[in-house]
Amino acid sequence: MRSDAPGSDRAGFGLKLAAWAGLFFMHAPILVIFLYAFNTERSAFSFPLQGFTLEWFGQAWAREDVRSAIWLSLKIATLATIAAMGLGTLAAAALYRRDFLGKEGITLLFILPIALPGIVTGIALLSAFKLVGVESGLFTIVVGHATFCIVVVYNNVIARFRRSSPSLVEASMDLGADPFQTFRYVVLPNIATALLAGGMLAFALSFDEIIVTTFTAGTERTLPIWLLNQLSKPRDTPITNVVAMMVMLVTMLPILGAYYLTRGTDSVAGSGK
Repeated sequence: MRSDAPGSDRAGFGLKLAAWAGLFFMHAPILVIFLYAFNTERSAFSFPLQGFTLEWFGQAWAREDVRSAIWLSLKIATLATIAAMGLGTLAAAALYRRDFLGKEGITLLFILPIALPGIVTGIALLSAFKLVGVESGLFTIVVGHATFCIVVVYNNVIARFRRSSPSLVEASMDLGADPFQTFRYVVLPNIATALLAGGMLAFALSFDEIIVTTFTAGTERTLPIWLLNQLSKPRDTPITNVVAMMVMLVTMLPILGAYYLTRGTDSVAGSGK
């Protein structure tokens, strides 16, 4: 069948239309939140919008509870990302070249935290912390977030390692470079964008995580937990919309950045392409 046949054109148009309809269906609720963050009406969602205002942005930033929740979420996401980037890179470097008994099982254990339902991971972490006598707080939240943030860093870095030529490392060592120099001048430049993309994804995942955080937070209130508590306060709906919009932007931008960093990186130095 010719690809330029009328039936093929109609099928292609139908698939594109279905794809755009699916995207609109998924993102319409986000658009609603964005619109009502600027609405002049305070008490509830009303349609059409009563007017346009930036008042709620100022009120949201003036609230101490909002600023404290934002700062705590940023601190947790940063610490969890740093831990994930270090551990995920080391794990990828250890597993990508050598085959050994139990390798597949270890790989599964790395991927399992993000594959399991969050409530299972949260209960498991809470039980483990109670078993060793660790009080819930900042440390337990960071550890909990790092368990699933490691996965995205590991997956990005090991994929880049597999597309890189092992002969580059061997050549570096043959020319007299020590392991640190080899890592700094050969390995790191090859994995840099994949590592950064994994870190950005890990930050986005950590910043808006709520299920695992609920079990490991104790008395701490991250921004997602603050938003959850706001659902019972209808008079604060405009401020809640503003904070929700900010959370979506903070998590959306790193994901887009990670996409652009890893787009078109199939051709890696030394990969033979």
